Amino acid sequence: MRVKICGITSVEDAELAVDAGADALGLVFYPPSPRSVTPQQAAEIARAVSPFAVLTGLFVDAHPQEVEAILDQVPLNLLQFHGSENAPYCRQFRRPYIKALRMKPELDPLEAMAAYPDARGILLDAYRKGVPGGTGDTFDWQRVPQNTNRHIILAGGLTPDNVAEAIAVAQPQAVDVSGGVEAAPGRKDAGRVQAFIRAARACAPSAPARAGKVEFTQGV
Repeated sequence: MRVKICGITSVEDAELAVDAGADALGLVFYPPSPRSVTPQQAAEIARAVSPFAVLTGLFVDAHPQEVEAILDQVPLNLLQFHGSENAPYCRQFRRPYIKALRMKPELDPLEAMAAYPDARGILLDAYRKGVPGGTGDTFDWQRVPQNTNRHIILAGGLTPDNVAEAIAVAQPQAVDVSGGVEAAPGRKDAGRVQAFIRAARACAPSAPARAGKVEFTQGV
């Protein structure tokens, strides 16, 4: 089970996540978020962590020039889009990307996923009106599509206490957590990060695995 720790705001938190076994780190470039970082902070984190940690930049309906400016300063390996971005927008940056879908009650996940055929992964997150993510809310994990060859990343309200159940029900290929392992917004708790990763990695799939693995791979 792959694990991404999102909302990293400091070198200290990046290092503790990597030391605990995280596959990927999420850096939020969305100023309204309490977990947002500046390009300068992100560059400092990038310089400090292992080159094998996949640095993921999270954006919400950002102007393309803003994304390009950050890419000029921060060696991001993977992009994560959390707004209303369409596939042509997402692919224009010539980086691997994952697309977040907020699980509105009326959303057909398979139909929505089909709109992003070249996404490296689809992140399914809880829906709250007007909030693009980081709500701490969960959604009905039984809505996660099965029998698909798409790489699904489960997010939304995950904690060390519920991640095993979430994996058993949803059968994702990766999990993404932010607030569920924090001592305060933007500050990770080492014990909770370690407990989350242990719980996620201890899960054995109870259904046939989807083809391949979610690859939090290094970009160009």
